[in-house]
Amino acid sequence: MFTLEEIEDAAALVHRHMAPTPQYSWPLINRALGIETWIKHENHTPTGAFKVRGGITFIDWLKRTRPEMRGICTATRGNHGQSQARAATAAGLKAKIYVPEGNSPEKNAAMSAFGAEVILFGRDFDEARLEAVRVAGAEGLAIVPPFHRELARGVATYAYELFSAQPDLDTVYVPIGCGSGICSTIAVRDAMGLRTKIVGVVSTEAQAAKLSVEAGELVETETARTFADGMAVRVPVKEAFDIYAAGAARIVAVSDDEVAEAIRTYFRCSHNVAEGAGAAPLAALMQEKERMQGKRVGVILCGGNIDTGKFITVMQGGTPEP
Repeated sequence: MFTLEEIEDAAALVHRHMAPTPQYSWPLINRALGIETWIKHENHTPTGAFKVRGGITFIDWLKRTRPEMRGICTATRGNHGQSQARAATAAGLKAKIYVPEGNSPEKNAAMSAFGAEVILFGRDFDEARLEAVRVAGAEGLAIVPPFHRELARGVATYAYELFSAQPDLDTVYVPIGCGSGICSTIAVRDAMGLRTKIVGVVSTEAQAAKLSVEAGELVETETARTFADGMAVRVPVKEAFDIYAAGAARIVAVSDDEVAEAIRTYFRCSHNVAEGAGAAPLAALMQEKERMQGKRVGVILCGGNIDTGKFITVMQGGTPEP
């Protein structure tokens, strides 16, 4: 997917706009699991999530290759939209962002604060995505798809940082939404010549990626009702599927209850706040902790943008409604 030089070039660009995020091994998490675990803290980026990296590289690419474009249009559940709004407005471009009805009000507010026009449309991400494509065509805006080579090249820089710091990890757990995170991690693993196994993580309530890999073809689900909104995708992205179907060791499904317990574990053991998708990889490792004994394991905490009310529910021992 990428050469090592392409990844290094992306890292140089991204690091002009943000500092590398840390990877820490927290003693209380290690004690709870009995595993040496390295957490990649993408909750420490300027938008609180890994997507910011892809915004930097995509908008840089767009400005160089399509300088006539006056703005972008895209769909999101929040983190992708913050990334695109931040990078687009900094480059002098309009940012029009579609989100499904009932989307996180705090993520909506963050996108607006970064300069986006936020429009509610549809019952879920996939309906919002189709409307964004239509509007982009009608208004002459550049559509930003959920998966694109330049988005993934920017996202790949977090895996490059992690593997540069910890090259001998046995396994890394990565959540799957539309796929840029896991595909980028696989690409960096391969470009660096490492043997690390990559495990994808989905919600039990949004298993399109897992079902597709098991079937060997794209499988859409009727619903994707999980409070881990970064994984709430019904329709897999073909380009991403082709990469993770071949490059991932396996895909694990975690329940909302397991995700909530992982959020509590993060806060109790490291005082970091994780959103649902951000906690899902730790939830998967907790599910597989017997299998992973004696191994050095990486976990991607991909974001910390959980709404206040949902976080309160989790910390009181509950599981939020989708």
